[in-house]
Amino acid sequence: MKRFRRCILALGMLAAPAWAQLSVTVDTTRPGAAIHKDVYGQFAEHLGSGVYGGMWVGTSSKIPNVRGWRKDVMGALRDLHVPLVRWPGGCFADEYHWREGIGPRERRPVRVNTNWGGVEESNAVGTHEFFDLVEQIGADAYVNGNLGSGSVQEMSEWLEYMTSDSKSSLAQLRRKNGRDKPFKLAYFAVGNEAWGCGGQMRPEHYTNLYRNTAAFLKAPPHLKPGIIASGGTSNGEDTKWTDLLSKDAPEGTVGISFHHYTLPTGDWKRKGAATGFPEEEWISTLARTLEMENYIKRNVAVLDRNDPQKKIGLFVDEWGTWYDVEEGSNPGFLYQQNTLRDAVVAALNFNLFHAHAERVRMTNIAQMVNVLQAMILTDKDRMLLTPTYHAFRMYVPFQGAVSLAATVERDQPYVLGASSVPGLSVSAARARDGKVHVAMVNPHPREARQVDLQVIGQQASRAVGQVLTAEAMDAHNSFRQPQAVTPQPYRASASEGKLRLTLPAKSVLVVALEP
Repeated sequence: MKRFRRCILALGMLAAPAWAQLSVTVDTTRPGAAIHKDVYGQFAEHLGSGVYGGMWVGTSSKIPNVRGWRKDVMGALRDLHVPLVRWPGGCFADEYHWREGIGPRERRPVRVNTNWGGVEESNAVGTHEFFDLVEQIGADAYVNGNLGSGSVQEMSEWLEYMTSDSKSSLAQLRRKNGRDKPFKLAYFAVGNEAWGCGGQMRPEHYTNLYRNTAAFLKAPPHLKPGIIASGGTSNGEDTKWTDLLSKDAPEGTVGISFHHYTLPTGDWKRKGAATGFPEEEWISTLARTLEMENYIKRNVAVLDRNDPQKKIGLFVDEWGTWYDVEEGSNPGFLYQQNTLRDAVVAALNFNLFHAHAERVRMTNIAQMVNVLQAMILTDKDRMLLTPTYHAFRMYVPFQGAVSLAATVERDQPYVLGASSVPGLSVSAARARDGKVHVAMVNPHPREARQVDLQVIGQQASRAVGQVLTAEAMDAHNSFRQPQAVTPQPYRASASEGKLRLTLPAKSVLVVALEP
């Protein structure tokens, strides 16, 4: 009965009066860059209950698990088609020593996680456990090396341990610990946030260290991962990191990373609440997340100058919303509620990444479970899917798709006070199954949009997909109401040669076009 009422509610919102009549043109004859699957990457740091409890419960837990990893969470992540997972950090990466996370778990040393809450780190989840995680969910692996408190030798030996197919002592140690064949490693990063928690370095110093370290990161040619340099932050207009790192970059460098977090207030001391926020913080959050585009454009211009062959990508390997922590939780655990606002933020960023797919070839939202803008929240043996999870699930067809030109006419920006965002965000692509998919975001929290969709080069008489919306700006799923915010079926048919789509207020829409 509850499900029926939700469907009626969704239909009622779809029929709401439109605030503006817009026109969108998708040109299937103008294909652009491919949207790399890793644009939809995830991030799992040893932080709060992001790994321990949220995903890893150990083999002796009463919570159903496979070799220590929760069955319910693993199943949800498989359904999400997670393409890539970054591990072990984050700030934690530059204090992590890989040898402490191998061998019998009962013999591994216990450390203190000084970055996140000062809690004990058991090292129960190490290299072998991480690769078991990604293999269970069908994802690729992205490992972040320790430059801050580690050494070139430590990173070099870790890479050999993971990838060597020889009979070296490190490869034999891996076999002794239960893994005969090398692990499949897609990417390896040299440090994290070298300008901050990774060592308080200047770009010149880090660039020299990166070049030196990269020279010793060796693996069999068919198993060597792409090497990633840790770049700057999007807070500011500095492109020096990208400039220095992309000039004569070492062979094997595939990307330069940067991070962009969205705070409603822009103030790290008072970021803003995850729920119960005013409309001023709804629009400020959307406007601040879209500021990333200016940073991307500035750094892409530098890459185009230094790397005209386009060998190097711009990787946003940490992004998402960051609010004040939930009352009563450990401030170092970064646990926050996840609402419809977060789903809209995610979709706006997806469309932005698609628009710059030629250079933005990887992103990793922070983080996967129980931390910041999470896909999944858990409470002991309970689990729920967040609105952000549903946004990621709706956009799965864009993984590996070819972007298509999409233009908006007669757009009317959504404005409140000093903040302004475009009235409609659109992305289109031809998916691997040959279908054209169109994603639209209506950021206005009170007004619907009507969109006349014109498709060049292909007949489109129907649009079939899903819409995600809710009545309240801070609508969210809870353990008492885990289905409060879920996608609803959506269908529109052409009339008199026009395909008209109605977008409810504060909604995310993804449809496939049918002849």
